[in-house]
Amino acid sequence: MSVPKAISPHRLSSLLRRQKDPNLALQLFQNPNPQLQSTKPFRYSLLSYDIIITKLARAKMFDQMDQILLQMGRETRFVTKEIIFCNVISSYARARLPHKALEMFEQIPSFRCRRTLKSYNAVLDALLKCGEIGKMREFLVGLGNQVNPDVCTFNILINANCKYGCLDDARNVFDTMLSRGVEPNEVTFATLISGFCSNCKLEEALRLKEDMSKVYGVKPNSSVYVSLIKELCRIGEFGLAFGLKDEMEREKVTLGLTVYTTFISALFKVGKKDEAHKILEEMKGSGLKPDTVTYNAMIHGFCMENDLNAAYKVLDQMVKEECKADIITYNIIIGGLCKDGKWSEANDLFEDLPRLGYKPDVVSFRTMFVGLCNCRRFNEAATFLDEMLFKGYIPSSEGRQKIVDGLCQEGDMKLLVKVLSSLGNANSIGVDTWELVISMVCKKESLSNVSEKVDTLLVPNNFLYRPKEGKLY
Repeated sequence: MSVPKAISPHRLSSLLRRQKDPNLALQLFQNPNPQLQSTKPFRYSLLSYDIIITKLARAKMFDQMDQILLQMGRETRFVTKEIIFCNVISSYARARLPHKALEMFEQIPSFRCRRTLKSYNAVLDALLKCGEIGKMREFLVGLGNQVNPDVCTFNILINANCKYGCLDDARNVFDTMLSRGVEPNEVTFATLISGFCSNCKLEEALRLKEDMSKVYGVKPNSSVYVSLIKELCRIGEFGLAFGLKDEMEREKVTLGLTVYTTFISALFKVGKKDEAHKILEEMKGSGLKPDTVTYNAMIHGFCMENDLNAAYKVLDQMVKEECKADIITYNIIIGGLCKDGKWSEANDLFEDLPRLGYKPDVVSFRTMFVGLCNCRRFNEAATFLDEMLFKGYIPSSEGRQKIVDGLCQEGDMKLLVKVLSSLGNANSIGVDTWELVISMVCKKESLSNVSEKVDTLLVPNNFLYRPKEGKLY
């Protein structure tokens, strides 16, 4: 009987890389030679650690990953590379665990690994992705003079300011960057221009786009053009938008799906279906295949025009071209059906989503709820609201306003109290909703009856008023 050949450290790395299941990969890592009896510990390579840590991080198996990190920390045969910890920090960012990202950063020296600007940038980026702007500021203060910021550092800071609409601060970071002799790159300009466009500062965006090539010698990339084209289409400046498209072709900047989809969506919104179809054909002619986002833009355009037959034809076309629809696709159609007053068909499609392989999300529930209110099906809307809240989804402010407004107009105080009680139990009544109720009651009732109606709505069981806190919910 032949003795099975032992798996070497190099072979283990290869097997781990090919294993798709993170649980099986972990089992293999922990016991690479189960059929062999050996008193010698397995000599894991740094590559094996890197692969298994990456797999566990992507699967969000953080407890298991921590155990492997501890094991790696006891190794004395090699010095761990900083990039491994940067990847771990990024995985915590994707999982929205900023405190864990900071902990990992603090632990890097314990692995006999020197922290460089790479890990500092990784933490800044993680905090930004988690929306922890306050912690970003604290981290920057702690950074002091330990490292010199590079273009990546400044790009992260510019992105943070643009994301929260602090464009003057973003520009100040850009000026500081230049004063320190750090040259901006494509990402710098793409981030700033996107920020200007998102905050309706098109002139500044266009001016910066011209400066980036003439003053700084950086050629505009696809991201720059996409931001500008989106904003131009949004305000209806199609001539200038198509001019930029032509410029992209002259400068040999790749016209990707995003550019074509932007034009298709914008043209549909203004009723220019024929031009949208021309863009679609041009896109296909260039060798690009429409994706789900492209088809969703078309479906949305048809639904906006109440042309549901055309919307369903696009859905059929997606099936024919093996382009898988997503929950957004069906949310758009549900919204179109509700807009057309076909609440029964919308509800049938909503109920059918699990069978089609889709889980209704918060948009699905909110769309149906608003649709029922628009059709003045308030009894169905109230029942649907309870199901919605049970699933953990809160109606939008628009939905809350529509049902309160509608019930007040119809004078159905009994159902109004029931709806407000449901919203109160879910802690989803804001002051705006309460103010709307009072104003609508005042409009409907004579002054002598207002006090009585308000008392009805203020009963403790309705959770509208919390005497202990002394405030409205």
